[in-house]
Amino acid sequence: QVQLVESGGGLVQAGGSLRLSCAASGRTSSYGFMGWFRQAPGKEREFVAAIARTSGVTTYADSVKGRFTISRDNAKNTVYLQMNSLKPEDTALYYCAAALSGTFNTWGQGTQVTVSS
Repeated sequence: QVQLVESGGGLVQAGGSLRLSCAASGRTSSYGFMGWFRQAPGKEREFVAAIARTSGVTTYADSVKGRFTISRDNAKNTVYLQMNSLKPEDTALYYCAAALSGTFNTWGQGTQVTVSS
């Protein structure tokens, strides 16, 4: 079992930056991928970015490509999401997730990101 705790959310003006962190504990060697998802009010949760634990290969949603960067520090069991050039439409509750057996099925509690115009 893996436990995930997000941090780093907050209020920022459009064009600003934030860095989210996700600290993992437990059987961290059992997951193959870590990812970030987000859910805005009244909308479904959507994929943002993911990174492979061993190879470091990354993938992004088209809406964040070129603005967001996902990275990992395996020694610290931590995954980061650097968010630059933030837009009001990036406002959402951001969740960290771990993929066991190829499916994202372990979730953190979420951290709120609010971007003001």
